[in-house]
Amino acid sequence: MVSSIASAFQVFVAKWDLCVEEHLKKFKQHLIVERNLASRTVEAYMRDLGQFQSFLQKSEDPQNPLGCLERVDRLLMRQYLAHLQKTCVRTSLARKLSAIKVFFRYLKREGVLAESAVDSLSSPKRQQYLPKVLSAEQVGQLLDVSPDGQRLLVLRDLAILELTYSCGLRVGELTALDYDSVDLDNHQVRVLGKGGKERILPIGRQALMALQHYFNERGRINPDAPLFLNHRGGRLTPRSVQRNLKKRLRQFGLPTDVTPHALRHSFATHLLDAGADLRVIQELLGHVSLSTTQKYTKVSFTHLSDVYDQCHPRSRKK
Repeated sequence: MVSSIASAFQVFVAKWDLCVEEHLKKFKQHLIVERNLASRTVEAYMRDLGQFQSFLQKSEDPQNPLGCLERVDRLLMRQYLAHLQKTCVRTSLARKLSAIKVFFRYLKREGVLAESAVDSLSSPKRQQYLPKVLSAEQVGQLLDVSPDGQRLLVLRDLAILELTYSCGLRVGELTALDYDSVDLDNHQVRVLGKGGKERILPIGRQALMALQHYFNERGRINPDAPLFLNHRGGRLTPRSVQRNLKKRLRQFGLPTDVTPHALRHSFATHLLDAGADLRVIQELLGHVSLSTTQKYTKVSFTHLSDVYDQCHPRSRKK
């Protein structure tokens, strides 16, 4: 009896895989070609859908299998969401449900499904959080003091941090830069952002100086060479940037939970504090929606509130 159930389950898994895998492959091509999504975004979609597929395989009764995607209904989806709630925060839960919704809408558009069982499901309310930012004083401490070490690597790391903070770059954008992405004469850098969208950003004076010192120490550089190299001469990875930043934070006694992305947050917050227009910040960051940029207004207001509480004579605590 047990062996027959196991055999039936194996048959179900094989049928499921044949049914779903082909749709997943076509969906992946849809994301890459038609929607022109970044490779990391595509990987995230496929990872979330793979997790959903695994849940369906493990939760099925071999004697009454789903058979294929058209048998996925609201009850099963609610069971899956309940399963996710055991280990996922609301933000992750919303992202995973969004990936499934996009997949099922694609299947409906392609005529694979007559109706989508997930469109009517409401996403959990996303958790509100304020991005981690450094104060201007902390940024100065991070960038103005040179630690000990091999000169080329010290100059490289300083150029990385200066450029990230000067332009508000994502770490993936930073590590993807080539030498010819930077125009020192015109004080500009050409960045390829999410979805392959290009933007031209101004480079500040300190970042220009840091880049020039790094280039001088590095010597002759081919135009198509990576802008930042590891100690083996290959392209520097985002993980390496994170690791080198943590080392520098420890050296200067700064919070070690700061990530390279915190410099991007700090860039936006400090511009807003200085009176920059929110639309300008949106363009500099490469945000598609202004609502994404508006989270920095909350950070800025929190900073203003703290200053008010500390400085206003009728607000200071006794």
